[in-house]
Amino acid sequence: MKATATSATTSTEPVPLLDLARENGPLEAEIAAAFDAVRRSGSFVLGPEVTRLEEALAQYCGTKHAIGCASGSDALLLALMAIDLAPGDEVIVPSFSFFATASCVWRLGAKIVFVDIDPVTFNLDPAQVAAAITPATRAIVPVHLFGQCADMEAINAIAAQHDITVIEDAAQAIGAELGGRRSGSLGDIGCFSFYPTKNLGGMGDGGMLTTSDDALADKLRLLRGHGMRPRYYHQVVGINSRLDSLQAAVLNVKLPHLDDWTRQRGENAVRYAELFAAAGLPADMVLPVDIAAGSAGRHVWNQYTVRVGGGQRDALRAHLRGESIGSEIYYPVPLHRQACFASVATAGGSLSITEQAAEEVLSLPIFPGLELTEQQRVVAAIGDFFASSQTERAA
Repeated sequence: MKATATSATTSTEPVPLLDLARENGPLEAEIAAAFDAVRRSGSFVLGPEVTRLEEALAQYCGTKHAIGCASGSDALLLALMAIDLAPGDEVIVPSFSFFATASCVWRLGAKIVFVDIDPVTFNLDPAQVAAAITPATRAIVPVHLFGQCADMEAINAIAAQHDITVIEDAAQAIGAELGGRRSGSLGDIGCFSFYPTKNLGGMGDGGMLTTSDDALADKLRLLRGHGMRPRYYHQVVGINSRLDSLQAAVLNVKLPHLDDWTRQRGENAVRYAELFAAAGLPADMVLPVDIAAGSAGRHVWNQYTVRVGGGQRDALRAHLRGESIGSEIYYPVPLHRQACFASVATAGGSLSITEQAAEEVLSLPIFPGLELTEQQRVVAAIGDFFASSQTERAA
């Protein structure tokens, strides 16, 4: 879809970062009926709706098993518990990610090993991963950040060489593809989140694990329910992390629409590129790159994240806020700079690319249902900001 840029827009309507009403509104009656069916059934936790969702997502992701749990954060924790992670073990993670990627390692008493990222995709840099391997390394947790898969071919090769488990943090990347395979099937275990803002979001917390390893799947199911099998007989010490049937019912209604919503996100990304090209991309701004474009891959655009250099990111965000245009910074403080991880040393001693990203990234609206006029308004507002900034510097 070819878009026409405009240097100004007459609309002053707010442009939200995300509008869940546009996604959920057309499905209200279907969701209400699904809720009512669960209410009548009395099966509120790990009921038939959960089984149905697990079967559908295993098929969708291309794995033998999918195991529902209470959140994406718990999915990561359960994955590490399933491999018997213990104090003294090391887990390689990116610092440029949501907190749960690292906190799950901390909770089990293992050592977090932060490594730097690729400057284009914001995903783990395989060269940095290879350099951080030690005899104590038990797992690597690549994050498919913003909806684009990490370089799993290189990461899996490193892991295979050292007999290390690969756990995909695919919380932002359901349906993303690499080499013709979907996220969640690219490592030993995949971890998903159904937080409402995700591409497939529920109406509360929820998560899912995927694997094609029968033994791991069995252990994950055991661990999510207090290690109990049969009832009141505990084989191991697990946690209480069960997906409730109401959330599963919502997700079962929404899953058939996921690929269409993903298509719309991709079209919005292309349209941004066209609009910025037509308007003239500011010199201090870099658009995101879909490295899988034209190959057997798919970016699912959970976020449309640009880079804003020259120390102007925060001022641009303030300008957009003044224009009632939503934006967000994912993430303003890297995990290795968080107070709670002050004692964690970084591999190689420096995460310069991560720190630069944290100073420059800004995510713009890209949700399904975003209209051309809204994108034109976003691009025009950004153009106005840089034009004004350039004038001020020249004065």
